[in-house]
Amino acid sequence: MPTIELDAETSAIWHILTDAGKATESQLTEVYSEHERTGKAFTTVLYNYDIIKEDELLLLLAKSVGSEVVSLREVTIPKELIQKVTAAIARMYGIIPVREEDGVLFVAAKDPLDYRMVDELHFVLGQECRVLVAKASEMDDALDHFYPQNADSVKDVLAELEDADLGDQHGEDAAALEAMASNAPIVKFVDAILYQAIKAQASDIHFEPFSDEFKIRYRVDGALYEMAPPPKHLAVPVISRIKVISNLNIAERRIPQDGRIELRIAGRPIDFRVSTLPTQYGESVVLRVLDRTVVNLNLDNLGIDQRTIKYLREIIHRPNGIMIVTGPTGSGKTTTLYSCLKEMNVITDKLLTAEDPVEYDLEGIMQVQINDSVGMTFPGALRAFLRQDPDRIMVGEIRDLETASISIQASLTGHLVLSTLHTNDAAGAITRLIDMGVQPFLISSTLVAVFGQRLVRRVCRACRAPYQPEDKELSMLGVAREDIGGKPFYYGKGCPECNNIGYRGRVAIYEFLRMSPAVQEMVNRRLPTSAIRGKALEEGMMSMRQCGLRGILDGVTSAEEVLKYT
Repeated sequence: MPTIELDAETSAIWHILTDAGKATESQLTEVYSEHERTGKAFTTVLYNYDIIKEDELLLLLAKSVGSEVVSLREVTIPKELIQKVTAAIARMYGIIPVREEDGVLFVAAKDPLDYRMVDELHFVLGQECRVLVAKASEMDDALDHFYPQNADSVKDVLAELEDADLGDQHGEDAAALEAMASNAPIVKFVDAILYQAIKAQASDIHFEPFSDEFKIRYRVDGALYEMAPPPKHLAVPVISRIKVISNLNIAERRIPQDGRIELRIAGRPIDFRVSTLPTQYGESVVLRVLDRTVVNLNLDNLGIDQRTIKYLREIIHRPNGIMIVTGPTGSGKTTTLYSCLKEMNVITDKLLTAEDPVEYDLEGIMQVQINDSVGMTFPGALRAFLRQDPDRIMVGEIRDLETASISIQASLTGHLVLSTLHTNDAAGAITRLIDMGVQPFLISSTLVAVFGQRLVRRVCRACRAPYQPEDKELSMLGVAREDIGGKPFYYGKGCPECNNIGYRGRVAIYEFLRMSPAVQEMVNRRLPTSAIRGKALEEGMMSMRQCGLRGILDGVTSAEEVLKYT
């Protein structure tokens, strides 16, 4: 088996095929490369390459788990069986109940090789479960038929919780808290919330206890939306459940804690980064959703124009220097950096990253988690990196003079360093470094480029409508009517596709400042940010506002969004 890092399902299929003599290591390596390149499912590429037929693979999978293949189109499933499993559980685990024999529930599963799922189902459904193997297309059709997407599953689980005995919610005993968090209706409720967040492509989930209510909000495309608030008494058991599955200290409610949850939801691997914060009325918890299937770490898929992509590629393939990506929290800096790292990741170069926290696992790259409490700081990690013979280094954030100084030292000794800064625009990164105490001549001799970015919401393509902008709107954008050549602006009217918001998804607007000799000279003379920015614009840099205006004229985003972020 090759050294590439496979997820559990792909690894199991790999072993099954090689053990059965159905495929060679080189064939499967080629299939995996195509799966990585295109984003298609590993099994789909297997079928496309004609390595094995779907029916044959299903039989091998069934044999490996001691089960059988079932055709969901040919079986009749009793209504009472469907009612045994809520929509939230069915979609969360990717299962369909098929039959019941001697108290054992047989379920067809999207991922029959997930052994942990069987144990969890036994616990959640309150009876022994066994897994059957079925075609992926039949599973999708059955889920849509029996558990439609608009099924009000959270409401169903809440109704079930009304009669549940949740025990003493004010006790400090860890065992009592864990028992309450393991109550089947609570497990179902948390599962339903997590599934609904994934379905809505939320980036964060907020659990917020107040004096007289318990709020749950999702952040979708940068904006927060509140779901119907559950009863206040669910705050402690729900938050305790999240702490249990993220391996946090369930009895400790006085200090902030950080953890991580790894789940398979509807057959997809999803990670959640968990942060707890003690507040006046209990613990507030925020889950950052890290869905690898949504984020496509590829420079060509970031929506950056070809000219800027060309400049960016020139920079990241340099042997040394520092490139900084700037922008506020949640502006897509990590995605841009990871896309650069993925492109630079070749067998001939060693790549090291220091991150706080590590958001996505990148195969072939040594990633280090920063942990200040044990002394693993950014400067400490960087010093260790320089003794590890790296070619490329990524530092999650330049926070202080020490980190900046070691990054400069790394650059001067023949390494390319990528990092981030929290500044309003690209030119502001230079001023920030000087404010930290970095000498201007060191900045001008090591910094090669600054990439500034923001994320703006996309106008929903299903309901977008054109309109002619008013003079006031054009004035705020800083353009004359003749500059737009009579082109319309667009807005989203709101439709079921975008939940009547008018926006769906986000796109980056950006500016790319290259350190030309003229800009370097201005840095050495300690000229202000405005002068450096003016020179960069004079030399052809497209500002974030200009990039946003292009997005408006192309019907990608709205004037409202561009004015909000630039």
